[in-house]
This record gives sequence, C-alpha cells and structure tokens, in this order.
Amino acid sequence: MSIAITGATGQLGRLVVAALKAKAPTTKIIALVRSPEKAADLGVEARAFDYSIPESQAAALAGVTTLLLISSSEIGQRVAQHRNVIAAAKAAGVRLLVYTSLLHADHSPLSLAEEHRATEADLTASGIPFVILRNGWYAENYTMGVPAALAHGALVGSAGDGRLSLATRADYAEAAVAILTGAGQPGQIYELAGDAAVTLSDLAAEIGRQSGRDIPYTNLPRDAYAAVLKQAGLPAPLPDLLAAWDIDASRGALFDDARQLSALIGRPTTPLAEAVRAALA
Repeated sequence: MSIAITGATGQLGRLVVAALKAKAPTTKIIALVRSPEKAADLGVEARAFDYSIPESQAAALAGVTTLLLISSSEIGQRVAQHRNVIAAAKAAGVRLLVYTSLLHADHSPLSLAEEHRATEADLTASGIPFVILRNGWYAENYTMGVPAALAHGALVGSAGDGRLSLATRADYAEAAVAILTGAGQPGQIYELAGDAAVTLSDLAAEIGRQSGRDIPYTNLPRDAYAAVLKQAGLPAPLPDLLAAWDIDASRGALFDDARQLSALIGRPTTPLAEAVRAALA
C-alpha cells in the first residue's frame, strides 16, 4: 500500500506525515508538494504536484492506493482545484480518497462551507471510495493571537459568547492517520471537533492565568474587529473573512458535542490550557 498526502509541507500536512511515519513505518508515504525540495526534511518520497495543474497530477499519483486530499488554502479556487485532483485520482486508480472538509459543511453558515459542499458532491459523483473528515476549527486559529493579546493587554474578537469546539492541528492530523491506516469505512463522514467547548473569554482567562497578567476579552462589532486585523497587517480579504467567521461562531457555527474526534483518535482532544501553553512557548 502507498499513501500520498497533498499539501504535505503545509502546517497540517507535515503533522500528518510525521504521525503516519510513526504509526505505519513500513508503509510507502508520498508527499505531494509544489516544491519537492522543500519536502526534503520530511524523510519520505516527494513528488511535484500542483492543485491547479492537472497535467502534473497523473504522474504524481502513479501507484498511489490511498490519497489524503488536504483542502487547498486558496479560497475561491478550491472547487476547481479539488475537482482536478479527484479526476486525476480516478484516472490513477486510487482506491480510497480521504478529504479534509469543514465541520457541518452540509449546513454550516461559514462562507468557507460552499466550496467544501461542492467538493463533497464531486466526490460522491466520482465513484471513488471516499471518507470525509469534516474538521472543526483549529485551536491555533485563535491561539496565534496570543502574542498580540499580551502586547496589547487584551484579546479581541467578534465571537461573543459563542462556544468553540476547538482541537489542535495535531489532533486532526492523528484522525487523518487513523483513517489512512484502516479505521472507518468508505462512505463515512466524520464531524470532528474538540471535546470541550470554550469561549474567547475562556481563552483570554487562560492566557492571563499562564502569563500571570490580566488579559480581558473585548468583543467588537464585525467592522471594528476587521479594522483591527487590517491595522495588524493581515492581507485582504482575511480581515473581513475572519471577522465574519467570528460572527458565525457567535451563533454556534463552531460548536459540536458529538466527540467523534476523540473517539477516532482514542484519547481526549488537546485541552485549551495545553494549546495556550504551546502558543506561549
């Protein structure tokens, strides 16, 4: 069996490769990346692969039995890019395609969900056996704001008292590896999220507890939060998107209590305190 991972030099992809090497050391692992030279430190075979260049994909997928399609980071181009990969996987005879989608993609209000819904439909229509991992929000999406919170003495956002079922990238990577190495059955859809739902006030309190400082959470209107993000230097359209997703989160878009992630990985998901500790380190 050979397992290939798209986006293998990305933040999630690197964790998947490392976890897969540890769990299945005799399995042939193939890193599919735009620049193979950047994958040299992964310690696995690397093949040139670009989501947007179909003609590069068939050769890269030669001999691949299982493919992890980590969703593209290029918002607005994902449907076409993923469609390219699905077509190439079918032509190459891939036996199982595992796709990283979005939590509750079938009805999520997040603007990200539309592209994931389209890819899920393309997968269903392709005839390739598949498993869909609907990943919830990474804890790192919020803990990356820890340095700014410490610098300014407050954590800001627009999620209000919305409950966030956060898990770390490592948790989601471990779930992907479980599926890649035989857990689950083709056709299954997993709703993956952290065990414990927290609010941004909880996050601010934990940052304060570990840093020994008073770090309150300040909830801002959507436009005001977007303005803060723009002032911090985030490129368009990220500030407006992040602020809009926080509003969705305030209405429950990032909450899930089914605990399918911890069931899949066989342990509790990483607690908030540990995620904050990593960010502070």
